[in-house]
Amino acid sequence: MKRNPRTGRRERGQVAIEYMGFIPLLLIVGLCAIQLGVAAYAANQAGTAARAAARTAGHDRPESSPEDAGRRAISGWLADESTFTPRWGGDEVTYTARVKVPSVIPGMEDAFGWAERSSTMPRD
Repeated sequence: MKRNPRTGRRERGQVAIEYMGFIPLLLIVGLCAIQLGVAAYAANQAGTAARAAARTAGHDRPESSPEDAGRRAISGWLADESTFTPRWGGDEVTYTARVKVPSVIPGMEDAFGWAERSSTMPRD
């Protein structure tokens, strides 16, 4: 059985067209996976900042402010917009750190909100 050479060439072109249509979907899935990783990293950094701030606030004579300690404990590109809220109670202190989740998708800078974590430490 002989194959028509023209049909084979057209089929190869069809595969290229289908592949080109699939590339945007792959890019979107890839960006979503990266964004999920960035959000998890921001949440982890918020926990680290809260622990550092609460630990510093628990000392009798801290060397720096708890907010400064919390900002120094995390990545600089996340520390700029982070906020800290203290709550004092008896013989312990609780600090809540909020870290803005950055966007890897252009034009959606405010779409992913904040990662918020709290930590409680005893006071000396």
